[in-house]
Amino acid sequence: MLEVEKMTRVLIVDDAAFMRMMIKDILEKNGFEVVGEASNGIKAVEMYKKEKPEVVTMDITMPDMDGIEAVKQIKEFDPAAKVIMCSAMGQQSMVMEAIRAGARDFIVKPFQADRVLEAIKKTIG
Repeated sequence: MLEVEKMTRVLIVDDAAFMRMMIKDILEKNGFEVVGEASNGIKAVEMYKKEKPEVVTMDITMPDMDGIEAVKQIKEFDPAAKVIMCSAMGQQSMVMEAIRAGARDFIVKPFQADRVLEAIKKTIG
């Protein structure tokens, strides 16, 4: 019997629908399974607890709860959580704060497919 390679399950978090769509498109074309999409940190934490994805792509600036606070809550729930931050140019201090909060890597918008894939592969190592 052939062993089927399990697809890596990813949760995409961004308040901009088109950004979620871009990441989802990159991931699905490369064999990843997108298990959910969230538009803010509150939904991200809820979906993480429900879906338990292997990787989360997390926007930093979002309404209701930002990405840094969401990372802290996800890491509290699951210390082994693997989160990759997504930031716009000029958010270096926030990226550093996110890394201190437990994010594993970061990618900068506008996304380049190879960088997104590299960050995810490095994170799931």
